[in-house]
Amino acid sequence: MTRNEFGEAYQTGLSRTMAFLLSRGVPNRAVADVAQSAWLRGWERITQLREDAMIIPWINTIALNQYRRLLRGGGREEEWKPEYNEIATNATALNWAAIDIGRILESCRPCDQSLLKAQLLGVTSKEIAEREGVSATAIRIRLLRARRSARQSCEPSVALPQAA
Repeated sequence: MTRNEFGEAYQTGLSRTMAFLLSRGVPNRAVADVAQSAWLRGWERITQLREDAMIIPWINTIALNQYRRLLRGGGREEEWKPEYNEIATNATALNWAAIDIGRILESCRPCDQSLLKAQLLGVTSKEIAEREGVSATAIRIRLLRARRSARQSCEPSVALPQAA
């Protein structure tokens, strides 16, 4: 891929990368920085790109991995501190998704809770497996069962009609 082709891909793909990150739950304040950082990293490693047509999915994967690394504390950026105006405007806003996730996790078994929390933080099944001393396949199966159990706890139970 030439410099001009990459520049054109950047012009058309940056907004798509930002939209991708937003769809994955990345906060608005971090989206632009993570997206630009991913495009820069892509440029630095352009020789690793196998197909030019796959540039945007490749960059999106880099962006998501960078954000996960940032969540785990591997980022070099300074911690974000909100300004007074942001605190005042966001003070009354509730994070309903976090509340729902907390309630769902409370309904799970403790072993399922730890697995699901790790996955929510972006820890890979391979990393969990290494920490637990089991295979990655075993962790993927445990995660599947934990998600299934959490899903069932969220579904409304159907009451059978009472015989009179």
